[in-house]
Order: sequence, then structure tokens, then C-alpha cells
Amino acid sequence: MKDKVEKILLYMDELYPDARCELNYKKDYELLIATVLSAQCTDKRVNEVTNVLWENYDIETLAKADVKEIQKIIRPVGSYTKKASYLVSIAKSLLENFDGKVPNDREYLESLPGVGRKTCNVVLSNIYDVPAIAVDTHVERVSKRLGLVYSKDEVSVVEQKLMKKFPKNKWSRLHHQLVLFGRYQCKAIHPLCEKCKLKSFCKYFKNKK
Repeated sequence: MKDKVEKILLYMDELYPDARCELNYKKDYELLIATVLSAQCTDKRVNEVTNVLWENYDIETLAKADVKEIQKIIRPVGSYTKKASYLVSIAKSLLENFDGKVPNDREYLESLPGVGRKTCNVVLSNIYDVPAIAVDTHVERVSKRLGLVYSKDEVSVVEQKLMKKFPKNKWSRLHHQLVLFGRYQCKAIHPLCEKCKLKSFCKYFKNKK
């Protein structure tokens, strides 16, 4: 397993030496909002929606916004009814409790509507450099294909196992790398297996052959 871990880290550094979050944001609360919107949606579409959202609102006006107006803007991301309500509630809470800033406080963040552990990991990792591995659909798929976890493992178990297998100082960087790897190479449909340097221990590749 140690040899596998080292090969994965080297290959990820080779493929994505400058890996970073692909959600666009200028302020910390914009990242939090974008990550909430990204549930079951692509980063590309979220960026299109947040471009419009932040042209019309900031955190103060979002907190006072008509939820139906927010729904109209964020409709393309899916689950827009619930997400619009989440956004307004999050903006109100941040203003009331932290003057609109996103705190380095996992317990508080996970208490916000629409904010789970994955979202919290993304936000804390990018804003405060907190070591974290956010397990999204790409990270989960890649981890299972490469045999880092079992196929039946829940997301929370995947996160815990990855944290044990990889050095803590690599977590946040590796998260971004695995997301990009899953998004552009180890895709859900038609992954680019032939040119992948990890195929020798990839369960998906072996089963496909």
C-alpha cells in the first residue's frame, strides 16, 4: 500500500502540479455559497450562476433577498427551491454571528443549512489551509477504482481511510488533484484508462479487460 500511495502522489503531482478549486470566488462567503450550490451540479454551471448572483447581490442584500428572486437566478444548478432558502439563511447567519465573515469553526459551519462535512472541508481547506480531504463524487469514484477503499464504503469511511493512508500535509492538495483526475481523466463514463499510469492496480481497468 505504501508503494501505491507514493505512486499516486507522484502521478497526481505530475498531472496537476497547480491543482486548485475550480469554483470562482473573491470573498470567503462566495466560496461557501458556491460550494453549497455545487451539490449535484458541475463547477462550470455553478460559476455561471454565481457570476449572475454576485452581479446583483452581496451578503447584506442576499440576507434580505426575496427567496423567489434567488430561485430564478440559481435555477440551473438544480434543487433551486431548497438551495435558495439555504443561501438566504446562510447570509443572515453569517451577518448576525460573524459580521458576514466565514469563521474557522467547523461546528458552526456544519450547523448551517445545506452545509455538510464535504462543503465544510472545501471551505476550511481553501480559506484557512485546514488539512482536509473533501470527498465528492470524483474523489469517491477514484478512491474505489484504485483500491484505496472498498466499493461498499460510505463517503465518511472513504474520507477516514484516505486520511490514514496519505500524509496530513498532502490532504488538501490531494483533494483538488483527485477531483481534477476524476473530472478529466478517470471519468465516470469513458475514462482515459490506456494512458493512465495507475492502471496496473486499478480495479476498474482490470474488470474492463
